[in-house]
Amino acid sequence: MNKIKVGLVTIIISGAVLAGCGADTNQSEAPVEEVQAETQTNQPKESAPSVETTKFFFTADEGGSISKVNASTNELVEIIEVEGIAHNVQVSPDGKLLGVTVVPHGEDSHGEDSHGDHSEKGKALFFDIETNELIKTVEVGNHPAHFVFTEDGKYALVTNTEDNNVSIIDVDTFSVIDTVETGKGPHGFRISADSQKVYIANMGEDSISVLNLETMKEESRITVGANPVTTGVTSDGKTMVATLNTENSLAIVDLESGIVEKVEVGNGPAQVYIDQNDQYAYIANQGTEENPSNTVTVVDLTAKKATTTIETGKGAHGVVTSSDSKRLYVTNMFENTVTVIETEQNEVIDTIKVGKIPNGISIMN
Repeated sequence: MNKIKVGLVTIIISGAVLAGCGADTNQSEAPVEEVQAETQTNQPKESAPSVETTKFFFTADEGGSISKVNASTNELVEIIEVEGIAHNVQVSPDGKLLGVTVVPHGEDSHGEDSHGDHSEKGKALFFDIETNELIKTVEVGNHPAHFVFTEDGKYALVTNTEDNNVSIIDVDTFSVIDTVETGKGPHGFRISADSQKVYIANMGEDSISVLNLETMKEESRITVGANPVTTGVTSDGKTMVATLNTENSLAIVDLESGIVEKVEVGNGPAQVYIDQNDQYAYIANQGTEENPSNTVTVVDLTAKKATTTIETGKGAHGVVTSSDSKRLYVTNMFENTVTVIETEQNEVIDTIKVGKIPNGISIMN
């Protein structure tokens, strides 16, 4: 297996003030001056302009930080340091929390070079998005990989790659309430829009573990192909996709029939992200450190074929779209940058310098 390093919700505050009280029709003989004054007083006030909360996107930097970037200006706002290797990030559905997985120092994101020291478990960190304050540190398993919130905001899940399981965290109490066994080497995953099913890519085998969050158990495994890294699932819950790193392809799974079809993508695909319309899947092709790739492949999920290849920086890894799917953001691990792409023309419009070895990425929607 190739050695690879792998790895929201917009709050809109609208203020509209419409003031006024009806004139007293019983005072028809009031002086003209008084009537005019009342009329002026009763004129409706202009609505206050809506105030939109600033949107940010975040990268997990394996060099030991989180990069916070203004999504409107593409300006790096802050580098938030963490103790360990930040591997993956996700913004909570309400846009208030940022979840981050952190691997202890002395280990890489897959547990290599650990020298057999498992005394320190991995951690899931919860930050306040507005203040950047660390709210809670939760101990999870060995070599935590991806972090995902359920859409209902009730749980946060973390895959523990070396332990072959996933930690389920209650977001209200910031405590691990269950640990569910998976296949070998669980890594990237997504959760269905109804917060019921979890689709976890098992990097150490050829399968996807399907977890049921009602029973808190693995209910099935889907064979997809060699070395799946991450998954995506359409909003209707009918189609699941998975990047197959050593096959240089994307597996597209019909979840009703179980049929698996494959589409050739770039070299060493890492993360995949499905746009808000369930029309396209964007695959970041990382390659390896020795032979890095620098592209994103766009796959039409209806036609089941690649339509476009977009050049990025070296080591394209994490990928996410804005809520309107007009912008695509890609982390470039070997250049310490994020590529911003306008999706209508599939053109690069900006490149942003971030922290060292950016891996996962997430945006406020």
